[in-house]
Amino acid sequence: MAHNGVLFLDELPEFKRDVLEVMRQPLEDREVTISRAKFTVTYPSSFMLVASMNPSPSGFFNDPSMPNTSSPHEMQRYMSKISGPLLDRIDIHIEVTPVPFDKLADDRKAESSVEIRKRVTAAREIQTIRFTDIENIHYNAQMSSKLIREFCALDEKSKELLKNAMERLNLSARAYDRILKVARTIADLDNAPVVISQHIAEAIQYRSLDREGWLG
Repeated sequence: MAHNGVLFLDELPEFKRDVLEVMRQPLEDREVTISRAKFTVTYPSSFMLVASMNPSPSGFFNDPSMPNTSSPHEMQRYMSKISGPLLDRIDIHIEVTPVPFDKLADDRKAESSVEIRKRVTAAREIQTIRFTDIENIHYNAQMSSKLIREFCALDEKSKELLKNAMERLNLSARAYDRILKVARTIADLDNAPVVISQHIAEAIQYRSLDREGWLG
């Protein structure tokens, strides 16, 4: 795995489960340890994981109008190939719905990649300045629990929103930290000095695979 690289895995459930589980330690510790009979070596492995998957082997939800759809049971079995502990370590889960033809044929221009890059670069600069005096920390995803408490302090409304989500979705402590990190990044993209409830609400929406009943 490359240091500071991007690892893209297409069709995530098609990988062997034990292969995917090996990624848990590098994702958590940003280093990978290789053990052999006579030696153990640890390498830096700070990479960004990007993965895609279908909801079922057929690629469709349980939709009677579509050919070759899978049953809810088949979908659940397929999705369960990705363990909860691995999903916990993935910051953002986004459900991508099919794009209707009228949207594909729409002549209106979306925001350009150049403009998006400017916003992302500005947010990264905010993070660079934030962590200037902290060794080996350069961006929000690297924050420890201590730094999260410092830079993601919440008002009462935000605390209540997050508390309700934790209880309703039965989220883990690891998911809690990741929601706060993502919310801090959303705030940075807004050039907002503090995290507020709307940032928390958006970050919660990016935990779709944690939601009970996501499969309908």
